[in-house]
Amino acid sequence: MKKSDLLEKINKTAHKMKFSGTFYVKSKELNLTESYGYANRSEKIKNQSKTRYGIASGCKIFTAIAICQLVEEGKISFSSKLNECIDIDFPYFDQNVTIQHLLTHTSGIPDYFDEEEMNDYEELWVTTPMYHIRDLQDFLPLFQNKKMQDAAGSTFHYNNAGYIVLGLIVEKVSGLTFSDYIERFVFQKAGMMESGYFEMDELPAKVALGYVKKPDGGWKTNTYSLPAKSASDGGAYVTAEDMIHFWEALLNGQLLTPEMTQTLLKSTAEIDEGLFYGYGVYILKEEEAVVKYILMGYDPGVNFRSVYYPDEQLSIVVCSNESEGAYEILKEIEVSI
Repeated sequence: MKKSDLLEKINKTAHKMKFSGTFYVKSKELNLTESYGYANRSEKIKNQSKTRYGIASGCKIFTAIAICQLVEEGKISFSSKLNECIDIDFPYFDQNVTIQHLLTHTSGIPDYFDEEEMNDYEELWVTTPMYHIRDLQDFLPLFQNKKMQDAAGSTFHYNNAGYIVLGLIVEKVSGLTFSDYIERFVFQKAGMMESGYFEMDELPAKVALGYVKKPDGGWKTNTYSLPAKSASDGGAYVTAEDMIHFWEALLNGQLLTPEMTQTLLKSTAEIDEGLFYGYGVYILKEEEAVVKYILMGYDPGVNFRSVYYPDEQLSIVVCSNESEGAYEILKEIEVSI
């Protein structure tokens, strides 16, 4: 399909659903991006190609890469147990929980937000003020003293707390705050110069405010819907273009050795027929062959999807500053290319 025809199709879908956000598509033959809606509705500031969006759980892969880098340096191993990595007391956790379990959501540890049990992330901050959640340690009271949900090494059960623990391991082993580590050893290495872990009450320029639709049809920002600062289980801010840079850097060996990159992207935990989880990334396969790698994220006022097709060397990124819309734009692009 011609570039102009593809853009026309995407524009039609975006306008029909009143999409707010930015998409970016890149392959050997194609380089296309467009933005829609407002980064700030009150001030009528439009979303642009350089607008930075929250991507929620879409950035779990950054945490996984940090762990892989520390394994490469010989500071930890995937078989390392929690009490070998950090000196935080988890009184009811199975002593056999390893980094491998945490990376693949098979640890069985209690979660602070179980997406299979809870529908509304905002519910968390009714009893725990979100403005107190600024460091990874601040998440601990939400799950530290709870009992195991399942045995260590159990089947896949998506777990946000596991990635908070991984972030704490990164901090302990590296001696840096988690956000500093990722910005230095992932974002800068990948050329993601606009990306970062920002505080909700100190947002820099060119950040899209997240919007949540109210029952009366109006909109409110997600300022009181999320932790004050993004964490190791999600919430970093990126541009769509930066995520294109990320896929290129990851697959070109700029972040990890080729061998460790394959470990990161290896199908480890089976979720459904043909769908697997590696380290911080979903993997869709057909007859043992990888079709695409998938990143996704959802928070109130945040919707993110990104895929990479290795055979076609095709990257697609869709960022939205509303709770829905990214998946629909992604599917329109996928079926049209």
